[in-house]
Amino acid sequence: MFKTRRFMVRHRCRFIPIRPLLACGLLIPGAQLAAQSVLEEVIVGSSRVEMPLRDVGTSVTVLTQDEIVQRGFLSLPELLRTQVSIAATNNGGAGKATSLRVRGEESYRTMVVIDGIDISDSSSPQVSPRLEQMLTAGISRVEILRGPQGLSYGADAGGVINLRTATPEEGLGGGVSAEQGRYDTQQLSGRVGGSFDSVDFLISGAEFSTDGFNARDTDSDLLDDDGYSNRTVHARAGWNVNDSLRLEAVARQVEGDNAYDGCFNAAFLPSNDCEDSFAQDSWRVSAALSQEHFSHELAHSDSTTEREFFAERSPFFSAEGGLQRTSYIGQWRPSDKLSLVYGVDHEKESIDDGSFDRSRRQTGIYGEYQGRLSDSFTVTAGARRDDNDDFGNYLSYRLSGAWLTALAGGELKFKGAYGTGFRAPSLFEISYNNGPFAMPPASDLVLREETSGGYDLGVAWASQKGTYIEVTWFDQEIDDLITFDVVGFSGYVQQTGRSDSRGMELIADLPLARGFRLTGNYTWNETTTPEGDKRAFRPEHLANLGLTFEDAQARLRVGVNLRSSADAVDTFSTELDDYVLMDINASFAVIEGLTVYGRLENALDEDYTEIPTYNTAGQAAFAGVRYEF
Repeated sequence: MFKTRRFMVRHRCRFIPIRPLLACGLLIPGAQLAAQSVLEEVIVGSSRVEMPLRDVGTSVTVLTQDEIVQRGFLSLPELLRTQVSIAATNNGGAGKATSLRVRGEESYRTMVVIDGIDISDSSSPQVSPRLEQMLTAGISRVEILRGPQGLSYGADAGGVINLRTATPEEGLGGGVSAEQGRYDTQQLSGRVGGSFDSVDFLISGAEFSTDGFNARDTDSDLLDDDGYSNRTVHARAGWNVNDSLRLEAVARQVEGDNAYDGCFNAAFLPSNDCEDSFAQDSWRVSAALSQEHFSHELAHSDSTTEREFFAERSPFFSAEGGLQRTSYIGQWRPSDKLSLVYGVDHEKESIDDGSFDRSRRQTGIYGEYQGRLSDSFTVTAGARRDDNDDFGNYLSYRLSGAWLTALAGGELKFKGAYGTGFRAPSLFEISYNNGPFAMPPASDLVLREETSGGYDLGVAWASQKGTYIEVTWFDQEIDDLITFDVVGFSGYVQQTGRSDSRGMELIADLPLARGFRLTGNYTWNETTTPEGDKRAFRPEHLANLGLTFEDAQARLRVGVNLRSSADAVDTFSTELDDYVLMDINASFAVIEGLTVYGRLENALDEDYTEIPTYNTAGQAAFAGVRYEF
């Protein structure tokens, strides 16, 4: 069997809607919490070092392995949709381009890290994670940091999704699972690992395939299914040299093949016979030294991405990207009430698509003060200086605070944070505007960096019996936003002025009697362009609502989940569908270690559109078996 590292969070952030059924959402099932305040037991990595949740002033959501397994989603974006302030759009099924928006900002403002590896694809138009290539298999913990996180993770990190794989207990253990469902969807996954004296290891892998469905309703000639396949292998090994020093190595390989609609053939005529392939190879090595008052970690990671596109079986575009990162992070803890965190990151990104071959470097130096001014009051203050090859120096900072007091048999927590950041134009954006396909006004424009700032203020209450309620207000702004000219297709242009995203998040987790648990979230998100228009594909109302049941022997689990989206517009300000989706999941432990499970997605067979001309999945049933040893 596997457990998470001691700093992996066992807290569940749950959300309850304030507009019943207008914005219903997906269930958030989970294991029962121990009879103690989650603020006491949870530790998170908001600053890339361990901190108890009671001291964290930033907004954090965590999913445990138990919750990930219970929900059953095979795709990471589908899992992330269940969380507060997260909206996603998908271009026609599994493996198709997927955009994830946290608090109304684009995917390329969100960093995705797995076991310390930044998996961003620098060959993309913007340096961003390819979320459509991410499976949930092998992931034991998801930590979502909402709001500007540039202090510790890089000035352009408007949010962070931190993924961890499991750490084995003493001895050998593992598991295998097999699943089959609609659209001829199949997945076989497994993992094995162990811990023996000072050495531990983990190897996990998954094979996923689906025939899919017709990706676009504009495909009236082929009317074919647009399928997708994925193979993911992940490995990690660690050596505890002594009580203070740990060495670790991580390697990851992802390969995906996808069919889609809407490309151009060799004669520059539109075609629906389109394919693309994706390959990403990543690795990381690190050395961590922990002493009485000091801790240090030195790490180097490397991630290379290759993408190739085909029209009617002939290649028409390919791109390669590379992302290398060397980092040092240290911490000085002279007492329980004071900690100083400091670090250096040096990053090199590159892109080569045959038309241009460019690279650049960026170095960041940062430091943060973490002070517990009393048993109930903690503040942090930090600054970061980045030096970019193309755009020079930039100073960003973050302030946060958390204050707790006893209330009604639990703890009431007030929290707040403010952070700033910047994003340099990507290598692709710069090169495209300087290339042969750009036209005025884009070709006449010298792109400059975007700057951003944002704050959130919140209050949460956690009881000794596992109840958790949170309300947060947030507001974040971006100056000089870079976008593609979707009207004249001239290239990348810069919006003069300020783009805003503000709103409110409600979270609730309510244990009920007889094994029932009610969970939910609601997000109100108002987004505006410098001209005052609503920003595209950002629902004003998002919600998740669910009810789970677990019997006294923890053998039977059943969940009914609702997820909704309302008041969104497309690129041309046309209103998109409001929708409510229902998912149902169930699992039964036949014998110790052996579980059978089933899932019904879009149980009401809702017909809805996320992006005009792109189809969405209908009602789909899945069944599988899982064995743990």
